[in-house]
Amino acid sequence: MSVSDKEREEIEKSSAPLIEHLVELRRRLIWSLGGFFIAFLACFFFAKRLFNLLVVPFKWATQWAGLDPHKVELIYTAPQEFFFTQVKLAMFGGMVIAFPLIATQIYKFIAPGLYKNERSAFLPFLIASPILFLMGASLVYFFFTPMVMWFFLAMQQVGTNDQVQISLLPKVSEYLSLIMTLIFSFGLVFQLPVVTSLLTRVGLLSSQALAEKRKWAIVIAFVVAAVLTPPDPMSQIGLALPTIVLYEVAIFTSRLIERSRERDRLARDRQEEADSAVAGKTPDAPST
Repeated sequence: MSVSDKEREEIEKSSAPLIEHLVELRRRLIWSLGGFFIAFLACFFFAKRLFNLLVVPFKWATQWAGLDPHKVELIYTAPQEFFFTQVKLAMFGGMVIAFPLIATQIYKFIAPGLYKNERSAFLPFLIASPILFLMGASLVYFFFTPMVMWFFLAMQQVGTNDQVQISLLPKVSEYLSLIMTLIFSFGLVFQLPVVTSLLTRVGLLSSQALAEKRKWAIVIAFVVAAVLTPPDPMSQIGLALPTIVLYEVAIFTSRLIERSRERDRLARDRQEEADSAVAGKTPDAPST
């Protein structure tokens, strides 16, 4: 396989001694860790406000259940529990806030080793990934968390002469774990179009293969939802259905990528035929 002069020049530009790669890696790690640490400190400073913000879906659920949202109460049963809950929340929030910086540093580290067309193809997915994650997190915050908490609130029991009073008093750590699990699960699932599009672009997947495996994908979606979400049918179905919709979106985007790649191939073939025709018609230089 012949390599053009332009491709050879790009290969030479992307090659660098190992020590330079290590220095560059250290610099990117310092920027990533520094960004995460600053975001962690900011989130820890506002940890109580952030936690109160995460409790808002719980208040919505109490309204759906016909209860007073002003009497929402959470507890902690160990002296250090709420402190470590704030640390956990700050780490989660710091990672979310610092993700664009971390992803940018990863891209800048690997970009010199890519061709120009590969860099232009990879950049849109780098932008789409956090946007899709935020879409999944928003779906959790505004719809699925209130729905799940309403489902749990419906299990409360009013005390009478024949039955005891059973009320929901969630622990701060368990409530945070619940909402973080849902956000992580939905954010991860919403990356499906990005992953399948990348695999299609590099030739490891095709839209036909994705369409043929649709039945298996539906089964796997419910299995993954059962593993990632709490053991209640509302959240499991709520995660499985968007996963199936995103799988159909992935098939559609894969077809678009294949059509674009086919148009580029036909354009290159026509250009090569035109170049060959021009070269064939060029008269030979007169001999001296």
